Amino acid sequence: MRRLLFITSAVVFVDTLFFAALTPLLPHYAHTLGLGKTGAGVLAAAYPAGAFAGAIPSGLVAARAGVKPTVLVGLTLVSICTILFALAGTGWELDLARFAQGVASAFAWTGAIGWLVAAAPATRRGLLIGRAFAAAVVGALFGPVIGGIASFAGIGWTFGAVAVASLGLVACAAATPAPRPMERQGLSPLMQALRDRRVLAAFWFVFLPALLFGVLTVLAPLRLSVLGLGAVAIGAVFLCSAAFEAANNVLVGHLSDRLGPARPIAFGLVGSVAIALLLPWPSEAFLLAPLVVCGGIAFGTFFTPGMTLLTNLAEERGLQYGWASALINLAWAPGQALGASGGGALAHATADAVPYLALAGICSVSLWRLRGSIFSTTQSAPASSGSSSHTTAVG
Repeated sequence: MRRLLFITSAVVFVDTLFFAALTPLLPHYAHTLGLGKTGAGVLAAAYPAGAFAGAIPSGLVAARAGVKPTVLVGLTLVSICTILFALAGTGWELDLARFAQGVASAFAWTGAIGWLVAAAPATRRGLLIGRAFAAAVVGALFGPVIGGIASFAGIGWTFGAVAVASLGLVACAAATPAPRPMERQGLSPLMQALRDRRVLAAFWFVFLPALLFGVLTVLAPLRLSVLGLGAVAIGAVFLCSAAFEAANNVLVGHLSDRLGPARPIAFGLVGSVAIALLLPWPSEAFLLAPLVVCGGIAFGTFFTPGMTLLTNLAEERGLQYGWASALINLAWAPGQALGASGGGALAHATADAVPYLALAGICSVSLWRLRGSIFSTTQSAPASSGSSSHTTAVG
């Protein structure tokens, strides 16, 4: 299990490293290519849009060919698409490269997380997901650092070198044993699961933090740039945010296993309302930067309990690990894409305060709806199902 956790963590680390590297470079692209907030939002949204497009195909491949081939294909394509992004010189080329990278990312995530949770004891699932997601956050931590280095050393050379180095992970994954593909399962169980009220609730608490981060990762770098911070300083802000978020996810994983998902989600909602209400107003970088760090902690609190809950419900409904893992991309990707593109466009048409205040309202409504939580009906599911099956997955 340790080796598998290492492989899974390394895969999601590399993937989020490339995803987050765009953050400090976004003001550079917006300025040099004349993108504006709307164009910057589209560029940021291209990656999760690709992940959404690849969610169901990656589930099909994982269910039919197995999790290891899915990881190998996804991780290889992520590295290749990163090199193509580094060589792109126009807005549409950047958008297309990021979209393709997102499709490849869906395969890497679906295979890697499916691989981990297929072997995980149900009673430790929240902890293992929390640790894997902490690795993803560490990747998000170093992504802005890579972006900052690229602003000085050159985007092509920096991204190309890291992408080539990451191909070594493909060889490591290829040498790791993996479960054989299970009996083929069609789309029908997935469609039925998406009509389950409890699954939709869990789905929402993966979609919502992605929506929050989508807005934050577009508007915050642009605003910090206006307030005088360069790419390295912006990268440092998001590095600090990701460091605290990584530690927080391990803690939240423990709490999800011990107390169930509802309480950590409620804490995250309260914090997210407060941060979203404060983010539009600072006019100095030294005031905005700590809020961005706190926003990463509050918004990230949802992910581990949301993913754990979605995993347990998928197992309860008998979804194979390929489809169960694809559920995460189906939830996360549209939230991130809508937050980035919609938040950027709305802020461009009005002001940054409008999308932030709208998010505070959405989180408030979600907190109200959490009362008398429907999650209480699923908190015992892991313990009861864990003795009979460890073949489910979600990431």
